Amino acid sequence: MTSSNRNTVIFSHGKESGPWGLKITRLAPVAEELGFQVQSIDYRGVDDPAQRVRMLLAHCPQEGMTVLVGSSMGGAVSLAAAAAIRPAGLFLLAPAIGIPGYPDLPPLTHFPPTVIVHGWDDAIVPPGPVIDYARRHRLELAMVLDSHTLENSLDFLADRFRSSLARLNF
Repeated sequence: MTSSNRNTVIFSHGKESGPWGLKITRLAPVAEELGFQVQSIDYRGVDDPAQRVRMLLAHCPQEGMTVLVGSSMGGAVSLAAAAAIRPAGLFLLAPAIGIPGYPDLPPLTHFPPTVIVHGWDDAIVPPGPVIDYARRHRLELAMVLDSHTLENSLDFLADRFRSSLARLNF
């Protein structure tokens, strides 16, 4: 497997988090080990998901492979941006799907390889709409015994992320 420094993983954090929170700090070295450049956008102070999507699109490189990773609101933002940029992959952590007040996600005509990891005990983003979304679009879904932060599943996330990136055949 060869890689190019033009391959990029872009992290989008959740509403109450920051660009180098617990999950991103754990996953970024995995991407770097596999030869990806890593970006983590700072959305702090930006509560509007549509504005976050515009920010993400502005950071997407024009060349190489792009993988979007999003947590909570960042998951919804990554999904919305995927309709415009067609990333090589999506890795979504407790994505804010089915949350009142959030815009509807645009329909995707093509889903890249996508992995969703969600906690059974998530009190912020209930599992039901996420499970329904994954079922409707036939996306890989891993439900874990964890809460919204997924802080007890960091090793699982890193392992799953590594295998997700490795299978992209870059």
